[in-house]
Amino acid sequence: MVDRTHRDLSDDEISRIASTYHAWRGEKGAGEYTDVPGFCRSAATEEIATNGCILNPARYVGAADIQDEDKSFEERFSALKSKLQDQMRRAAVLDANILRQLERLE
Repeated sequence: MVDRTHRDLSDDEISRIASTYHAWRGEKGAGEYTDVPGFCRSAATEEIATNGCILNPARYVGAADIQDEDKSFEERFSALKSKLQDQMRRAAVLDANILRQLERLE
């Protein structure tokens, strides 16, 4: 993500989108189109009309299936908490460095 609303796509992502589009159009050699939760779905115009003609993709595509992880919630939570604590320590070091640099400018 470039920012909250902009994402740079890799060549592989662009290729996946393009090949899915060509398959959806039924183009020769493009393969068979299949809906993929969280990525693509072919919605009928009747369904779109039922939704007030709102074209927000999330309304139709949905979310990807979430795979159960091998680790328990407690293990995942502990790992995430540890990672957050480490990031907060590093942020404090960076904040202190920024303040030192600002003081030099005065």
